[in-house]
Amino acid sequence: MPMNSESNPVAEPASRTPLRVLLIEDSPLIRRSLVEAIDASGLLKVAAYADSADEAIALLSDESFDAVIVDLQLKQGSGVPVLAYLQREGLIDTVFAAVLTNHALPAYRERCEQYGVRHFYDKSFEFDRVIDALHDYAHARNGK
Repeated sequence: MPMNSESNPVAEPASRTPLRVLLIEDSPLIRRSLVEAIDASGLLKVAAYADSADEAIALLSDESFDAVIVDLQLKQGSGVPVLAYLQREGLIDTVFAAVLTNHALPAYRERCEQYGVRHFYDKSFEFDRVIDALHDYAHARNGK
């Protein structure tokens, strides 16, 4: 019996295209850790990353993503313009948008909530929670 999924029609419905994630993070080390954690399940795939708001907005205007993870403090400026773009374009309600930051002060959380962000995590203490939330979102989207 062949193990090739192409010749096994039963295996076909189980394979789904992973949800596309845009990662906005300027630290190569943290970005690498996030990519590994996000891609691990096969339900999600980091399709692109940006280390500046301008680069992220350019990607968002050219491609579609299912989820966006935003760091607030970037090498060049802030991730806040990305949140504003998501809200302005009506994407904040159609994609999973999360902030993962070392600046998890209440004022930042409130500002992100004003842009419609419902997922706000402290990078130092809640790294795993953003991954769990992404996987929950992927399971819900895939109907599992």
